[in-house]
Amino acid sequence: MLSALTDALGMAGAMGWEILWPLILGFMLSGAIQAVVSHREMSRLMPDDRPRSIALALALGAASSSCSYAAVAIARSIFRKGGNFTAAMAFEMASTNLVLELSIILVVFLGWQFMAAEAVAAPIMVAILVVIFRAFLRPELVEAAREQADKGIAGRMEGHAEMDMSLAAEGPLWRRLFSAKGLTAISHFFVMDWASVWMDIAGGLLIAGAIAAWVPQEFWKSFFLTDHPVVATIWGPIVGPLVAIIAFVCSVGNIPLAAVLWNGGISFGGLLAFILADLIVLPVLDIYRKYYGWKMAAFLLASFYSAMATSALIVEALFAVAGVIPHERRAQIVETSFAWNYTTWLNLIFLVLAALLVWRFVSTGGIGMLRMMNRPGHSDHMHHHAH
Repeated sequence: MLSALTDALGMAGAMGWEILWPLILGFMLSGAIQAVVSHREMSRLMPDDRPRSIALALALGAASSSCSYAAVAIARSIFRKGGNFTAAMAFEMASTNLVLELSIILVVFLGWQFMAAEAVAAPIMVAILVVIFRAFLRPELVEAAREQADKGIAGRMEGHAEMDMSLAAEGPLWRRLFSAKGLTAISHFFVMDWASVWMDIAGGLLIAGAIAAWVPQEFWKSFFLTDHPVVATIWGPIVGPLVAIIAFVCSVGNIPLAAVLWNGGISFGGLLAFILADLIVLPVLDIYRKYYGWKMAAFLLASFYSAMATSALIVEALFAVAGVIPHERRAQIVETSFAWNYTTWLNLIFLVLAALLVWRFVSTGGIGMLRMMNRPGHSDHMHHHAH
């Protein structure tokens, strides 16, 4: 028993070491983008579900935090301030599927094909969701959800969602980013994003390490029907989101487990559906219940699940025609032993950069903001405190 536990923890730790520098780089780039993108105008820019509003929702979501809980909280804020509900959900999907840190981790663990598939699948998923909402979402259900949302029941990362430290659009972009205010803003977004997702990352690594160490490959091959390739192509996108729901892991934390599932035999579309499904894991579904009520939570589960599975099937078909689906299932999960290789050197370099950003965060009043991450607050107060 002790040996099995040691193996799982060792696998989790090795996975964490593999993705450390990509995560730091991703959050640094994400912090820089968030520093020049304002949350204040989001509701005004998403008044309806027309293509322009949906496209803006995708762009703003891609420039936001990758934390699923923060994305859900921001989406409710957009909805409460008059933004369209469909556009708010499109923002939410982009925020967890089109962000830079996710793309970097996908390339490191699974390869560029999965990064490209995610980038193609996310807009398709949103387009399918818009069609589903227009066909089945009743106005009275939206109004009931708005009444529930206006109660302001707390979920998670409320304070983080309301934090807005974006810089005024004055002067060249690089000058704004490397100014004193710019560096402070980047450091605050960097630390706050880490604080918001570290539990998901740690949980994902522990779950992936345990599964990689304890679950035999034969189980996954049987579960994913690898002996029946045609059936497996359809079965994968159906079961992929179900695995995500019960795995409890969201945001970038589900990528280590995705690598384990890929090596275990899940189809290309099935793995894509699993990655897309971070917005319907059980903790997030419970937040939907608090935010919008039981009926809307059930509607979101059904519509999100349908959009995720369908978009994954479509993208697998497109990539199969293009001939870019990888045939080898050798996702790089861990190094077999410690070595002074490029991973080690990059980790050390980026740890130094992360330490500098943490020091900037602490020395500019960041601890006070960190305490407010899970507290509902007023946007103006958060904005003033940040500056």
